Amino acid sequence: MQEIDWEVFQLDELFAKVERNGVTFKEFLRTPSLSCSIYHLPVGSKDMASAHEEDELYLVLEGSGQLRIGETEHRVQQGTLMYVHAACDHAFFNIQEDLTVLAFFGAPVLDLGQGRRFRHGRRQRVAGEADG
Repeated sequence: MQEIDWEVFQLDELFAKVERNGVTFKEFLRTPSLSCSIYHLPVGSKDMASAHEEDELYLVLEGSGQLRIGETEHRVQQGTLMYVHAACDHAFFNIQEDLTVLAFFGAPVLDLGQGRRFRHGRRQRVAGEADG
């Protein structure tokens, strides 16, 4: 399979693919360093999100609710852009209007020559890596 250099997405086409009869999560792009999905949570539903190994960026396209990050709660609505650090517990809740969100997931950043992950200036040892 040949890797593509670019792709264009139209929001109205992504919206058209959203199933609105429950919680849905549809990935529309995956590369080695990035994945993108459209996420839909109807009124009253609960998000099953938790901590991930990747940094995340969410953009609310429609609706409103709350996002809990750690112990802090934030109101979210159309136009809200949220960054969540890797390994940080988080979840959408108290969905007041059907919530549709673009979710962007980065890949763990690797120092290619050393097999080390870096998170915001902190080095983490990868399983099997020797000290030093």
